[in-house]
Order: sequence, then structure tokens, then C-alpha cells
Amino acid sequence: MDGAQLGILSLGDALTQARSHGVDLVEVAPNANPPVCRLVDFGKYRYEQNKRDKDSKKHQHATKVKEIQLSPKIDPHDLGVKIGHAVGFLCEDMKVKVTLKFRGREMQHTEVGFQVIQKFIGEIAPYGHQDFEPKLIGRGIHLMISPLPRNKRARNPYAPETAPVPERVAATSNSANSHAPVPVQVQRPQAPSSPAPKGGNFVNNPFAQLEVEGG
Repeated sequence: MDGAQLGILSLGDALTQARSHGVDLVEVAPNANPPVCRLVDFGKYRYEQNKRDKDSKKHQHATKVKEIQLSPKIDPHDLGVKIGHAVGFLCEDMKVKVTLKFRGREMQHTEVGFQVIQKFIGEIAPYGHQDFEPKLIGRGIHLMISPLPRNKRARNPYAPETAPVPERVAATSNSANSHAPVPVQVQRPQAPSSPAPKGGNFVNNPFAQLEVEGG
């Protein structure tokens, strides 16, 4: 159970070893000769494997692209909403394609559109950088923004864990709301891991010889 090699055992002896330690016999290298198995808690083994898979995905480069459309006459509030969406995408390691479209006579004042784009770039600077200078193509301005590395990126202000925790309300005998419930923060319990299959339910085809190592 400490990672030590137990040597080459028959299938029956390997199952006996697993039962004696109260763990499972898990095949980790089926193509080896002989196949390699480990004596581990199967539920814990699956949990650690899933955790490693999630960690590896966090270090992958941005591959998804989200598009955000603007206009030269966009309302300041709407612009703030668009910026918030862009920040959320960048904090999830996604690229953001920004498009500002001109309609009708708006093409006569393209500088207004560039001012909106520059304000947008300034607001998302702590989270991403532009891949190239904004370009006027046809009747629109186009821009691509890539997320900054995690160690240089500001924290996502819209993440749930950054939401303020309600303060406790001190009840007094003179307060009209002295019997009002006091908000508290409750920690969600972790979901129990699925029950591990017993050693006797070994689903692979029986092997004459197995190389077994401790967990």
C-alpha cells in the first residue's frame, strides 16, 4: 500500500492480497506483459484521476473564441455589460473577437467607433491583450483579444467566490428586529465518493499472472 512492488502473482493471490488490505485490485497497464495492477481504494483512485485531468485542462491554451459586437452609439451601461462579458470569457481562457459595426452615415465619423474600441481595450487590459491594432475593414472595426497568463491576470471580479459575505446582524433587546434570523455562511459538504467495487467483482478477463504493486 506504500507503492512497493509485490512481484508477479497469480490472479487469485492478487485478489486475496486486495481483500486482506480491504482495497481493490485495479488494472493500470493492461498491455504490459504481465499486466500491471495496483492495490488501491478504487473510489479514491477515480477521484485523484479526475482531479489530475481537471488540472491538466487548466493549463491548455485558449482555443475557443467568443464574439462581442459593439456600436459607435452604444450606451455606457451596455458597454459596461459587454466589458463584463469579455472579462468573464478571458478569465476562462477564451479569446474574444470584438466587432464594431457602422450603419448609414456613421461611416463619416469612424473616429467615434475607434474611441469606443480604445475605451474597451483600456477596461479589459488587466485580463487580456490585443493581438493586433484595431483595423477598419469594410463597414466595421475588428479586434482580437487573447487572455493574459494566469499569473499576470487580475482576478475575475464576477466569480461567485468573490461575492461579499453578508455581515452578521447583532440583535439587541431595543431593536424592533431582535428576533429576525441572523444570516450565516454555511459550508456545502463534499459529495461522498461512489462506493468502491469489491475485489470479487473484477470485470477483466482472468490472467494467469499479474504484476502487482502497492497503492
